[in-house]
Amino acid sequence: MNISQVSYFILSAYFDIGLFKYLVFLIIMCVYMFIISSNVLLVVVICVNRSLHEPMYMFLCSLFVNELYGSSSLFPFLLVQILSDLHTVSVPLCFLQIFCLYMYVNVEFYNLAVMSYDRYLAICHPLHYSTQMSFNVIVKLVALSWCLPLVVILGMISLNVTSELCGNIIDRVFCNNYYIAVLSCSSATASNIYGLVYTFSVLFSLAALILYTYVKILQVCFSGSKQTRQKAVNTCTPHLVSLLNFSFGSFFAVLQSRFDMSRVPNILRIILSLYFVTCQPLLNPLLYGLKLSKIQISCKTLFFGQK
Repeated sequence: MNISQVSYFILSAYFDIGLFKYLVFLIIMCVYMFIISSNVLLVVVICVNRSLHEPMYMFLCSLFVNELYGSSSLFPFLLVQILSDLHTVSVPLCFLQIFCLYMYVNVEFYNLAVMSYDRYLAICHPLHYSTQMSFNVIVKLVALSWCLPLVVILGMISLNVTSELCGNIIDRVFCNNYYIAVLSCSSATASNIYGLVYTFSVLFSLAALILYTYVKILQVCFSGSKQTRQKAVNTCTPHLVSLLNFSFGSFFAVLQSRFDMSRVPNILRIILSLYFVTCQPLLNPLLYGLKLSKIQISCKTLFFGQK
């Protein structure tokens, strides 16, 4: 049947847990409220404090905005589905969610790559940092981090929107582009080629950039002074942890999409599928809020009026 004849998709990964659904609803609601409040707090702190109007904190602001965007693309939807008896989603809403979640993942990776480059310049080329990381450069890098994924994801979704479908059952708790491609009656060759070209040309290039920057940072740390090493540890540790957490989440998502996970317990599959968009926006505010002293001081000043 053609996609124009399909009015909704069925999300088959949900299962009946009885009255426990209210407990799960409450837990997810609390997690979502914490994500919203913590990320909004850090965005406000960075925006209102002129001392934080530096490249690293501007990129962090973009990162926190993306966490708000990504979590809001999923959590309200999950909350509605948990309390619902019928786990269906309309076709337009499904593709909107796919766009938002894929956009979130790509912007996250671009932001992390830009932050790696920023740390590389600050630690390896401190004398030229202010000129190479000017305000215009910051604006261009942030704009690129959001605009390029926008174009790429729109292209990816357009390939599936026009395809003919032979079913409407998605074995996930939220919409996923790969599972809709699997439902296609025709070959998904064009979609696969598009994804492979983008992965090898752009995503692998960003991964190589991140790897290169940290190799250079490590070289400077081992050959530099104690002060240089301390600066690298203080500013790079949160970023490295965030990067590793994001990599694990992405790995779990790809693993579930490309391999048969039927032998894995359903609850574990659901947790792994939600990992990348739950732990990242939950972890990042804690990492940067607790580790970076300037943000700590600004938060104390905002709430208690003391430095």
